[in-house]
Amino acid sequence: MYSEEFDEVNNRERSGEDVYSKPVRAGKRTYFFDVKSTKGNDYYLTITESKRKVEKDGRFAYDKHKIFLYKEDFDKFAEGLQEVIDYIRENCLSGEAGTVNSVPQDKDKDVENGFSDVNFEEL
Repeated sequence: MYSEEFDEVNNRERSGEDVYSKPVRAGKRTYFFDVKSTKGNDYYLTITESKRKVEKDGRFAYDKHKIFLYKEDFDKFAEGLQEVIDYIRENCLSGEAGTVNSVPQDKDKDVENGFSDVNFEEL
């Protein structure tokens, strides 16, 4: 059977267009999870963080940061993300949602592990 829907999906895949998009609004930021296809019918994910800001002249502008995630990396990315989320939930969150306890850190150990001191309030 041949349908217009089938044509639309095939045309979208051949042209490398978006296949699926899921926006997630979180405070001042919006995260976009976009499934895209290559001309060779290979799929990948882009994750975009968009934050609205006000310019000096009063106009709105958006800071955007994008990550491209390819299918061969999906499992490792998902495992790493879940591990970090679990760690934060178990070790860093106090009784108040979204509040991180101050965790003593050995700065030399962090440097050895490839971590740096980041103040998220500045971001």
